[in-house]
Amino acid sequence: MIYPNINPIALDLGFVQIYWYGLMYLMAFLAAYLLANYRAKKSDDWNTQQIEDLIFYGAIGVVVGGRLGYMLFYNLPNFLSDPLSIFSIQGGGMSFHGGFLGVLLAMYLFNRKYDKTFFTTMDFVAPLVPLGLGFGRLGNFINGELWGKITSSPWGMYIQDQGVSRYPSQLYEAFLEGLVLFIILWLFSNKPRPLMSISALFLIFYGLFRFIIEFVRVPDVQLGYLAFDWLTMGQLLSLPMVVLGIYLLFKAKEQKT
Repeated sequence: MIYPNINPIALDLGFVQIYWYGLMYLMAFLAAYLLANYRAKKSDDWNTQQIEDLIFYGAIGVVVGGRLGYMLFYNLPNFLSDPLSIFSIQGGGMSFHGGFLGVLLAMYLFNRKYDKTFFTTMDFVAPLVPLGLGFGRLGNFINGELWGKITSSPWGMYIQDQGVSRYPSQLYEAFLEGLVLFIILWLFSNKPRPLMSISALFLIFYGLFRFIIEFVRVPDVQLGYLAFDWLTMGQLLSLPMVVLGIYLLFKAKEQKT
């Protein structure tokens, strides 16, 4: 396969440029909104106003947390030397783990407004997230960033500008963290489940998928490997998610019994 070298600018109107990366975020929020409304119709606990606020709070949490997380976890020296670089997001530079923390804070504020419990909201939100993650990884692919390692395997992708074939790790993540995780959570949440169990499943499977794919993904050049010549920042940040997810799953089972 040959990388198609897609122009990251989807539409150039002269006075403004619309990037594919931004459109992927728009698609992510739209998908979450449509899925949330579909789920709300099956519940008496959610109304239209709450759904609209939920998506708004979540979008702010994703964008602000994602950018801050990237600058703090992956690009701290550059952030300290040029704080205004935090606004340069046209070419990417968002962290899932930062966005995740941003959403947690946003959901805390949302719950205070509507007097909902934390895991009631997070169990509702969890199945809405994976498709958005998939769209985000497609944005990474279009931008030609976050490539996998060099490979001679037939499922590698030849990058003409680099003259090498690499694992299209962005597409692997879009598939596993996006489509597969969505199917798992959507099917699981279609039946009544113990509180925390849906959130637990999200943490476990996202952490596992991300941890595995990091083995074929090139670590961020400014960080490299953190230890053992294989441990990356993405893996380090994913491990606590898996551990917390397993803990919550056991707690959920205790509640059920």
